[in-house]
Amino acid sequence: MGLRRFIVKRVLLTIPILFGVSIVTFGMVHLTPGDPIDVLVSFNPDVGPAEEAALRERYGYNLPVWEQYLRWIGNVLQGDLGPVITRSGVSVNDVIMSRLPETIVLGLFGWVFALVIAIPTGIYAAVNKDELGDHVSRFIALSGISIPNFWLGLMLILFGALVFNIWPVLPPRNGLLSLDTLWFLVMPGLTIGTASASTLMRIMRSSMAEELNKEYVTAARAKGLPERTVILKHVLRNSLISVTTVAAFLTANIVAGSVVVEVVFSWPGLGQEFVQAITSREVNLILAITLFTGVALVLANLLADIVYAMLDPRIRYD
Repeated sequence: MGLRRFIVKRVLLTIPILFGVSIVTFGMVHLTPGDPIDVLVSFNPDVGPAEEAALRERYGYNLPVWEQYLRWIGNVLQGDLGPVITRSGVSVNDVIMSRLPETIVLGLFGWVFALVIAIPTGIYAAVNKDELGDHVSRFIALSGISIPNFWLGLMLILFGALVFNIWPVLPPRNGLLSLDTLWFLVMPGLTIGTASASTLMRIMRSSMAEELNKEYVTAARAKGLPERTVILKHVLRNSLISVTTVAAFLTANIVAGSVVVEVVFSWPGLGQEFVQAITSREVNLILAITLFTGVALVLANLLADIVYAMLDPRIRYD
């Protein structure tokens, strides 16, 4: 199977998965009690039963759940994510478009941090297996996996911002593309990327150590190739196959962790909006952010499959 046909097949397979994600998301949100109409009524005691019924009819909350889903998914497929009912004149599309760049920047920063730390450290630990540096890196990786995001974030704020006064406590207001923002992103980026970096480092070390024991490495060394060439040109490519797969799955950690990290660092992204949406029972906003997260995970796995097939052509023939 050629690479193009492989990619088309994988893309087509993601379509029913995305519909499944939308059905599960919609069902779970509607299993919880309350909706934005209840919030509106609770903050406006003058609203009578007739006005409440009119609001439910206007926004479709008087319909059966399956009919609400068909109406919602129909609008989503046309690019309309619905209104934010508790905020007059504001649509979910507006909220997503205004907050999405901040979440993407934070996620990318955490991703880059994880890869930059994990790959060279994993290579070093595998090449120096069972030596002091290997033990230290494994201890740090185990600690990084064990520490909760919120605790690490609070400790960084305590020591980095309050005790040593190195980093700002609140995000700067002069836009994403500024040195101030880049400097501020260090702490939330470390927080969101530490667990992923630790996991990737362990996978990289194990994969690299396994490859180093194979016969083709022995043959390459016997031919007199420099150790640097053997590692970077032959062993690294094969080791990255398993790392690529795990890295895609770790996208879930970064996406899910962004909710906690954005709240801890007051970062104005989708995570903060998600928490506010739960508080105000904004069903459309909860659905949109949850669906966006699910789509991001599915696309990350699709990308991993494609990269996997490019690194190892044998995958395309399975």
